Amino acid sequence: MFYREAGQFKTSYRADMTVFPILQDRIGIIAILLIAFVVVPLTSSNFTLHAVMIPFLIFALATIGLNILTGYTGLLSLGTGGFMGVGAYACYKLATVFPEVHILVWVVCSGFVSAAVGILFGLPSLRIKGFYLAVATLASQFFLSWCFIRIPWLVNYNVSNAIEVPRRTLFGVAVTGPEATPQTRYWVVLTIVVIMTWLASNLVRGRIGRMWMAVRDMDIAAELMGIKLLNTKLLAFAVSSFYCGVAGAMLVFLYYGSAEATAFSINQSFAVLSMVIIGGLGSLLGSFLGAALIFMLPILLPRLMATFGLQIQSATAEHISFMIIGALIVFFLIVEPHGLARLWQIAKQKLRVWPYPY
Repeated sequence: MFYREAGQFKTSYRADMTVFPILQDRIGIIAILLIAFVVVPLTSSNFTLHAVMIPFLIFALATIGLNILTGYTGLLSLGTGGFMGVGAYACYKLATVFPEVHILVWVVCSGFVSAAVGILFGLPSLRIKGFYLAVATLASQFFLSWCFIRIPWLVNYNVSNAIEVPRRTLFGVAVTGPEATPQTRYWVVLTIVVIMTWLASNLVRGRIGRMWMAVRDMDIAAELMGIKLLNTKLLAFAVSSFYCGVAGAMLVFLYYGSAEATAFSINQSFAVLSMVIIGGLGSLLGSFLGAALIFMLPILLPRLMATFGLQIQSATAEHISFMIIGALIVFFLIVEPHGLARLWQIAKQKLRVWPYPY
C-alpha cells in the first residue's frame, strides 16, 4: 500500500510526463544520490572507492554510451574499447599541449574528439546494418588499437609507449596524479557520471530519442516519416562515442593513473557489450545494473563462497565469473532480452498492484 499512484494527482501535463511520476521514486532517487555523494565516500575504505566504486561508475558511463547506439538506435557496435582509447589519448595530448587548462576540461573535451572519430566510422551505417555493421565497427577497433601502438606521437614519443597522467589540482586539491586521494577522484567521477546520465535521460526522452527509436524499430518506415537516416545514425554514433571517450579519459586519468594501448583492446569492447546485454537494451538503469553485476561479480564471488566455507583463489573466481556471465548472456538473450532493467520494472509493476493482480 506504500507504492501507489492513487492520491498523487497531477495538475499539469509536465507533471504527468515526468520521468518519475510516483513520489516514492523521486524520494528514492534523492536518497540514492545522498548515499552516493555523502555516505559512500565517508564510510568506505580507500580500497572500496578505488577498486570498486570508481571503475564501476566509469564503465557504467561507457555502457550508457554503447546503449545509446545499440539499445536506442539498434546499431550494433564492437568498437567501444577503441573509442574509449581515443578519448584517453586525446585527453593526454590536450593536457600536455595546453597544461594551463584544467584537466577536467580536457576530460570532457576529449569526448568531442572521440565523437568525431565515431562519426567517421559511422558513415557505413547508412548502407549496412546488423552483422555487417558489427564487422565494420570491429575493424575500427583493430585500426584504432594499431594506431595506439604504432603512432608514438600520441604518447609524446614516450619510450614506454604509455600514457603518464600528470598531477593536476582543483582549488588546491589534487585531482589527478599519485597525490589525488580516492575520495576526491570518486567525487569527481560521480559528479561527471550523474550530470551525463541526466543529459542522456533528457536526450532519449526528447525528439532525438524518438528518432533513434524509430530507426531502431524500422528504419524504412522512419525514413518514410521524414527522418533522415544518415543524420540520425551519425548523431547516435557521435553521442555514443562522446560518452565512451569521456569514460576512457576518466578510466586513465582518474582510475589507472597510467595506461598502455592494451587497456583498450577488443576485450574492453566485449565487456561493455556484455554489460549492455545483461543490464538491458534501451535502458539507462540497465547500464548501471549491468556494469555493477559484471564488474563486481569477480570481487564479491570469493566473499560469497567464503560464507559457505569454500575458499577460492582470485584467478579461479575470475574464471567462474566468465562462466556465469556467459550463461547470463545466453539466458537474457533467450528469456528476457531487456535484461535486468526489465526484471526491475516487472517487480515495480507487481508492487504497484499488490496485493491485487489487476
